Formats: sequence, structure tokens, C-alpha cells
Amino acid sequence: MPSLVVSADHVEKTITAFTRLDQRGDKKAMNKLAQRLQKEQPFLLQHAAAVRTEHGDAVGEAAVFYATLVWAMFDRAQDGTLPRLTQQNLADADRVVTEALSTVAGLAEKPVHERVSPELVKTQPHIYAKLAELLGEDVKEKAMTEETASTIIKPTEVVIEAFDAAMAGRRPGERQGTVVANEKVGRNEPCPCGSGKKYKKCHGEAA
Repeated sequence: MPSLVVSADHVEKTITAFTRLDQRGDKKAMNKLAQRLQKEQPFLLQHAAAVRTEHGDAVGEAAVFYATLVWAMFDRAQDGTLPRLTQQNLADADRVVTEALSTVAGLAEKPVHERVSPELVKTQPHIYAKLAELLGEDVKEKAMTEETASTIIKPTEVVIEAFDAAMAGRRPGERQGTVVANEKVGRNEPCPCGSGKKYKKCHGEAA
């Protein structure tokens, strides 16, 4: 399955929608969005919120905001509901991002918004370009400290990699919604829920 490259148009429309919400101070719409994210992507939220435990509320909120933004970009580009990321999806993505960043020469000396892997940027160029732009602006305008930006950029890259891998089928997440098998599924065949597990090790266990 080919990777779904989120277009520049979908990225810009997501930013416009978030900006409008922020400018209007539409708490009802923001709460609705947060509730939907909690329902559809609980592990994504846990991943982002984990930053808060180690670095405090301000950094944690920034990590959650950027993770939400990435989710919204993929969500806008996708027909239907995105796969639900699991803890395994995110752990695997963290390993991929860590390995990719380790090959970038002089990473620590680069401006924060440039601390990315060129190889990973190729997977979602428009999302990465917007991430660099937003982080660069936030630091320049002192909406965020450089230390905060340097803390949240990797967790945000992990979210991008996890969704990209799930959409491409490299490391599928969980298909959301009820699993309905129109025909008998073999016990050793992939589970129709999209988890990537054999049916007997997934929904077949309860069947």
C-alpha cells in the first residue's frame, strides 16, 4: 500500500481551521475536538502528555498541541477514520525516528526547527515543512522557548512517522469501528480489524 502523502492544501486548511478556532476562542468546538481525539487516539494523547511528566505543564501542553495538529492534518487528508495508533505503533516509530536522527551530522548544532532527518522528511514533506515553519515562528516570537521546541520536536516527529507507517501499511494501527466479517476469515489470515495480527491472535480469540 503506498504511503498517503498529506498535500500542502490539506496542511494549510488544517492550520486555517485551528487559527480560526483560536481567534474565535471557540471553547465548545475545541472541547469537541479534544473529546474526539481522546476517543479515537488515546495512545497518541498519552504519548504527547508523557512529556508533561518530565518537563512540566507548559512543555506538555505544547507537545499535545503539536501532536493534535499532526493528527488533524492526516485526518483531513483521509477518507474515513484514521487507524488508531497503539503503544506499539508509537514505540516502533520512536525507534525509527531515533535511528534516523542518529545519522544526521551536527544535529545538535542546527536550529531547533531543522533538527529532522532528510529521509523522514521525504515521507511527509508538507507536514515537515509546516512543522519547521511553526516551530521557527514560535521560538522567534517567543511564544515558546528554544528549550521547549527542542523537547517537543522529536515526539512530534514520532507522531508523523507513526501515522505515515499506519497509513502506508508498514505498521498498521487498529482499524476503528466494529469488525464485520462478510465471509469466514482463516485463523492464520490477517485480522480484518487492520491490527496486523493473525485473526486467531486478535479478534479470533473472542470468536
